[in-house]
Amino acid sequence: MAQEQSRRRVYPFSAIVGQEPMKRALELVSVQPKIGGVLILGERGTAKTTAVRALPAVLGKDMRVVELPLNATEDRVIGTLHVGTLMKSGEREFIPGILAEADGQILYVDEINLLEDHIIDLLLDAAATGVCRIEREGVSEEYPARFVLVGTMNPEEGTLRPQLLDRFGLSVRVTGSLETDERLELVRRQIAFEDDPEAFCERFAADEKSLADKLKRAKELYGHVAFPDDVTVFSSGICAEVSVDGYRADIAMMRTARTLAALDGRESVTRDDVFEAARYVLPHRLKRLPFEEVAVDDKALKKAVEALEERGVDTLEDKDVNSSKPASNKPANLPEAKADDGKKG
Repeated sequence: MAQEQSRRRVYPFSAIVGQEPMKRALELVSVQPKIGGVLILGERGTAKTTAVRALPAVLGKDMRVVELPLNATEDRVIGTLHVGTLMKSGEREFIPGILAEADGQILYVDEINLLEDHIIDLLLDAAATGVCRIEREGVSEEYPARFVLVGTMNPEEGTLRPQLLDRFGLSVRVTGSLETDERLELVRRQIAFEDDPEAFCERFAADEKSLADKLKRAKELYGHVAFPDDVTVFSSGICAEVSVDGYRADIAMMRTARTLAALDGRESVTRDDVFEAARYVLPHRLKRLPFEEVAVDDKALKKAVEALEERGVDTLEDKDVNSSKPASNKPANLPEAKADDGKKG
């Protein structure tokens, strides 16, 4: 009976042991999907799927996870004409695909590296614009497709082309912990969940509500978070110093840093936000080395900062922004903001 209940209940997001960078990345794209989704890399059994399926509980009762099958065709993904109606009456009846079903939801693609490249392109196009457009065979259709895109993959089973990697807003690598205490706690929690899922979920109910409230406040605050010019110079300077191509990284850094500030309850981005954002935005965009070997650690970032200092760019910590003390839990009387609100692709 307990096992049947555990299959019906979803393991709480806040109960996941460790994997803090992955959980942080999922929070970021949940608050601002226009970041462009997150690619989670890691071996099997590292809580990737568990974390994704736990997200709806902290994002709202109407949220759910829509999973894309590995064998999904282009017609299934974006939609196609209803053959029966076309043959009977000659009328063109368009049937939207999975992307329509994912509108307003979480689109989860496990083993995304095993999908055909053109299917991944379709997903990333929709994730970036919030719209699915179909122009082919006399069909001209479009429909809303605003979703939180989460792709997972095991690098040992193959990677993605650099052109596709660059279109993901964030990436994060997950590994199993080698800490005995952490592994022990993980097993204890799994036993407790399987034995009495109701009691286990109740144990973390307060944490789940606290996280849900935090994400809701961040969504409300995001459009009012300023991105000062000096921080913009610092952010784009880091992107240039690590030699990423194009400007997607600069835009993703801006959106991610603003989201980090919103999660912290602040109305202005700091260099610390940019520094943290870089850990998620840059690793999959670096050149010259295979993706599996690329990492953006603090040492690499500090080297980039030192190069900026040599060029005369202000890289000092913000003195006028109290980054350690978030604003009140309920942002009241928010000012009008002209900053990016995430609505543009």
